Amino acid sequence: MDILALIGEQRLAEAAEKGELSHLAGEGQPLPEDDISPLVPPEQRMAWRILKNAGYLPPELAARREAVELALTLDGAEGEVLARGLKRLALLNQRLSDAGLPTVSADGAYGAKLLRRLER
Repeated sequence: MDILALIGEQRLAEAAEKGELSHLAGEGQPLPEDDISPLVPPEQRMAWRILKNAGYLPPELAARREAVELALTLDGAEGEVLARGLKRLALLNQRLSDAGLPTVSADGAYGAKLLRRLER
């Protein structure tokens, strides 16, 4: 056992002796279902859980977040900035579609503005 595991075991034993681990919420209940994909191999689940708890997003979800943020910022954009943004949004939507994830639609004020520009 490495030093961190020994320290952890020692602290758990001390807490159990003091009764700090008694009468906790959920005591005696099964652990909740793991929300990590069943496609993740068991030997990689701990690493995925650590990354998830640290706020890391898989590339597909990071692309979705970027697409949503881009759609929101394009609401006030015009000219060349709008054109570049629309190209980037189309690329991100293609990546999302390829990954089987929902794409980001242009709705609200941004959608109305986009429709006006497309009608020209």
